[in-house]
Amino acid sequence: MIPETVGFLRKALQKDTPIFGICMGHQLMSQAAGASIYKMPFGNRGQNQPCVSLEDQRCYITPQNHGYAVDASTLPADWVPLFVNANDGSNEGAKSTTKPFFSVQFHPEACGGPQDTAFLFDRFLNSVRRHKEATPQMQLPIGPALAAGKPLSTCVDHHVSAGGDAPKVVPHYPPLRKVLILGSGGLSIGQAGEFDYSGSQAIKALKEEGIKTVLINPNIATVQTAEGLADQVYLLPVTAEFVTEIIEKEKPDGLLLQFGGQTALNCGIELDHSGVLDRCGVRVLGTPVSSIIATEDREIFANKLLDINEKIAQSVAATSTEAAIQAAHEIGYPVIVRAAFSLGGLGSG
Repeated sequence: MIPETVGFLRKALQKDTPIFGICMGHQLMSQAAGASIYKMPFGNRGQNQPCVSLEDQRCYITPQNHGYAVDASTLPADWVPLFVNANDGSNEGAKSTTKPFFSVQFHPEACGGPQDTAFLFDRFLNSVRRHKEATPQMQLPIGPALAAGKPLSTCVDHHVSAGGDAPKVVPHYPPLRKVLILGSGGLSIGQAGEFDYSGSQAIKALKEEGIKTVLINPNIATVQTAEGLADQVYLLPVTAEFVTEIIEKEKPDGLLLQFGGQTALNCGIELDHSGVLDRCGVRVLGTPVSSIIATEDREIFANKLLDINEKIAQSVAATSTEAAIQAAHEIGYPVIVRAAFSLGGLGSG
């Protein structure tokens, strides 16, 4: 249906400029190289399609959405298959053996995950760098800001929103050196085990990035307090007093609140309000404190939704039994009664 595009690609393949094809781009490149495609009975769709790399025989989990596939047997002599689908054996990628061209049928960008094959972008960029080094006469087009030597972060074109507000400038932070994690706290059978699991995974992820981890958790019977997991463990209650002392001693760059349940969230809010985090130069990673407050305080959350014209159920905040009964009469039964400030744990009862 698009022979003109295939024609353009055929001309591009005659040069040595690196090309990376994705999904339909794989089919276009393969056709431009001389291969053919065919319509599949059902197609491959979903986020968990296993693809085997024919270079190292590793299996990668990929997201896909396509109804056509490349017939690998029709690839020209100077092209070879790169990936194959482990479920149906269909072709999932190809590469040139003589030039810096390759393509894949799946989506390595995978904004919704999985991101197993994001390394393919590094591979492509390395190919681009090698090509630029080999052809110094080739100059990449750059804007006047970059040409003047300004940092890349200041050279992005910002678009003013329809309301006339300038976009927020994302602050630049130095690389993380040490992160303090407020742990899962006291566990009991059938309660809050997910915080120990997620906190353990957070520690592993930080260590993979070369970031030192400091954990505060009063419960010795958790996975995350096991020897050799976190770099430093403090078996202390997750309270503002103890956490402040540890911050002053360890001097962490960042703080993670979302892996310790309601106790950790409340502690983080208290540390923020008291000014400890600003005074010690510790930034909350992930969900900011302002968002935690907005999601926990039901009245603030309702007002936030009304600000964006989102329909919500009518609600009233009550501080006494009499006020709650009056609110129920005003709203009309049935009503849902919940604690005004809580995401989980005993507080939400």
